[in-house]
Amino acid sequence: MNKLLVLLVFTLSFSFSEGSVLDTARLQPKPVYGREARVISYILDSYHYRKISLNDSLSAAILQQYINELDNNRTYFLASDIQSFDKYKKIIDDLTRKEDVSPAYEIYAVFSKRYSERMDYVFNTLIGQDFDYTIDEYYDNDRDKQPWAKTSDELNDVWRKIIKSQALSLKLAGKKQDEIKDVIKKRYDRFLKSFTQFNSEDVFNIYMNSITEAYDPHTNYLSPKASDLFKQSMSLSLEGIGASLQIENEYTKVSKILPGGDADKSGKLHANDFIVGVAQGATGEMVDVIGWRLDDVVKLIKGPKGTIVRLLILPAATGVNGPSQEISLVRDKIKLEDQAAKKTVIKYQSNNKEMKLGVITLPSFYMDFDEYQKGNPDYRSTTRDVKKLIEELKKENIDGLVMDLRNNGGGSLMEAIDLTGLFIKDGPVVQVRSSNNQVQVGEDDDKSVAYAGPLVILTNRFSASASEIFAGAIQDYRRGVIAGESTYGKGTVQRVQDLKQIMNEKNAPVGELKYTFQKFYRVSGSSTQHKGVEPDIKLPTALDAEQYGESSNLSALPWDVIGAASFQKTTDVNDKIIASLNKSYDDRVKHDSHLKNYILETDDLRKNLHQSSISLNEAKRKKQMEEAEKKKPTGKLDTKLSSNKEGLPQDDVLQMSDEYLREGLLILSELVSKRIG
Repeated sequence: MNKLLVLLVFTLSFSFSEGSVLDTARLQPKPVYGREARVISYILDSYHYRKISLNDSLSAAILQQYINELDNNRTYFLASDIQSFDKYKKIIDDLTRKEDVSPAYEIYAVFSKRYSERMDYVFNTLIGQDFDYTIDEYYDNDRDKQPWAKTSDELNDVWRKIIKSQALSLKLAGKKQDEIKDVIKKRYDRFLKSFTQFNSEDVFNIYMNSITEAYDPHTNYLSPKASDLFKQSMSLSLEGIGASLQIENEYTKVSKILPGGDADKSGKLHANDFIVGVAQGATGEMVDVIGWRLDDVVKLIKGPKGTIVRLLILPAATGVNGPSQEISLVRDKIKLEDQAAKKTVIKYQSNNKEMKLGVITLPSFYMDFDEYQKGNPDYRSTTRDVKKLIEELKKENIDGLVMDLRNNGGGSLMEAIDLTGLFIKDGPVVQVRSSNNQVQVGEDDDKSVAYAGPLVILTNRFSASASEIFAGAIQDYRRGVIAGESTYGKGTVQRVQDLKQIMNEKNAPVGELKYTFQKFYRVSGSSTQHKGVEPDIKLPTALDAEQYGESSNLSALPWDVIGAASFQKTTDVNDKIIASLNKSYDDRVKHDSHLKNYILETDDLRKNLHQSSISLNEAKRKKQMEEAEKKKPTGKLDTKLSSNKEGLPQDDVLQMSDEYLREGLLILSELVSKRIG
């Protein structure tokens, strides 16, 4: 998540690729940068939760991180360059305390030289080359584990494959040779323009984040420009499609679909899709955005409310070897109402009994702080909205309730505590430990219970932070059943320090430091950090922990345990019930055709997400595209409620296209039956 904020300001290696020699003499550190670096190192040494000092060991990690940020796909630096940087391995800590950030600029100067060499080769040799597409060879677009090239000839061959792969994609999309040459030339002209706009602040921003993220992935430096963009991104006045984006190699990747935007409502765009083109309106020219800076892609996608933006995407469902697809979305503001909790009732016939099963979808843990501070007694909040929805569902005589927390990235800690209080009598909900090892307990002190019936919580890999506190508390109290994927695993708390308040700089702007100072623990004493909340019933997943979630970050704080808080478990759920529900699920895996197909589709998506080897043989690539299109899922892998022609919720649980919700409802129906029995 935090990486996204950094990427709004700087680009990964491919994005700065453009070919002419850059005047690196102008990229020199400003005196204020050294002073910022020293102050940041002091704050982190003194107040970061981890309580580690900037030392030789961290210096080595910082150097590695900085090199990776400049050349994450190992397509520019030579092995000899990497070896020459070893002189910084044990001195970055010492230099930082001396207000010396020169390694950032010295390494970047080498990168700039190598970059220019590669781009000269692309422009002078590769663009317009008539490639032989009958040769059986492959390009691996994920080279971060490959050895560094020893010679320029090795890199020339890597780049030959890069350009050949791009040209073949355009050829298979129906472009002629002249058109292919024109598209690729424009693409790399754009790289050149972007690269030449890179400035001293951008270099410092990358370097400082390499230092801060050595402590943990949620500790970040926000340069003055990055800070402005961060504040802008938090504003509800921005108008777009409702998707968080990040850079992955040369592609703009959808990292998350935000609730309430057209991407969410239309179901046309999904997490892990790649955006390769953007066009304005119904007839505007499709602009190729492969290799663009992230902020430039965002500028193209954003626009006036009510206008159309067309995207050319490579869907995650068919992978990088699949065909591209054009979609149209309508820009709009994402309002609080769009992100608010929503309810529906699903009818289900089981054992000759008709059940009414309630579903509350919760996109985030929100609270209207402005109205709250004004003293408005009707201010909006998650707990208030959910309580009202529960009352409405109870009037409809629901037999059980599903709380859908999929893709809920968190929000207000107090709302997580208060929401838990709607389902338990009273007691502790979360423990928060500070860097000085003091533990505070967040408690629900309201003895009333809004809903005491059968309860299932649906989670996925992108349920994070406050979602994990709520789900973990419900599980610890044995109040309900958790079904789905393991959650993200973000169990840390950050605060933002404005550096100008400390540095008293009058002549130069300075940035902000966001650093981790607390850690969450469940009432059982187990941390939500790193491992997240493990579901009682694990549903199929295409996402591996080593790729997605907190545990994918090398510097993530570890999972650990503290003493349990004193709390009283309910008798709603026990080991016998969980075992029985898992047995029923295992039986459905064997006999339920819908679930079988979903598992196959999930397995295909996992393979696509891991697929990085691309054939450069035209016949093979064409066949791969055709096969990917045939295997394209019939339903969506992260859909909302299935609807009938009138747009009303589909009563037939067994015919739902949202397999996760369908399974959640089947689990709930069995939980209801066990209570009645």
